[in-house]
Amino acid sequence: MLALAGIAVIVAGFLLRFNPLLVVAVSALVTGLAAGIDPLAILAAFGKAFNTNRYVSAIYIVLPVIALLERYGLQERARGAIAGLRGATVGRLLIGYLLFRQITSALGLTSIAGPAQSVRPLVAPMAEAAAERQGVAPGGDAIPALAAATDNIGLFFGEDIFIAIGSILLMKGVLEGYGIVIQPLHLSLWAIPTAIAALLIHGGRLWWLDRRLARGA
Repeated sequence: MLALAGIAVIVAGFLLRFNPLLVVAVSALVTGLAAGIDPLAILAAFGKAFNTNRYVSAIYIVLPVIALLERYGLQERARGAIAGLRGATVGRLLIGYLLFRQITSALGLTSIAGPAQSVRPLVAPMAEAAAERQGVAPGGDAIPALAAATDNIGLFFGEDIFIAIGSILLMKGVLEGYGIVIQPLHLSLWAIPTAIAALLIHGGRLWWLDRRLARGA
């Protein structure tokens, strides 16, 4: 039971609004000590986990770069770029981004775009600029939310085509646990029709949005 003390630390830390990273680290330390693990072994586990997953810390380099770019007008440049394109609409823009997101995710390039890397600084401002040209009042969360949803759909239904993605390996392991032996390539191939269906369904929603805006609805 003492090993569950780490859960209490997490709950208390989040309620008191402490730094989440600090709360999780202290929780792991408390759990290890309560379980009777040597402090040096706990420290070694921390070091091994950091060394194994050190690529995660790259986000702390990327985010300041994006913040600096936004500070010096990245969003304004993105809005200006789409405003200068004749025939650009929010639906066409997001359909193109959806296709790009699915193709790159299917190739395993899941981290080259995302809410922080591309949607907030680029895709959402461009979509808002296109929507304003179609008569949508500036401001509001509808268009940025649609841009973020498009990113999520493209990633979710595209990444399973990549044979070495974690979800494919997870499904393979679960199926083998029930005595069903299947190759990752087979699972990957069956993800292609689902990705195509997602592209057609969400692409149809975006096309219908353009039709509604063209009618002034």
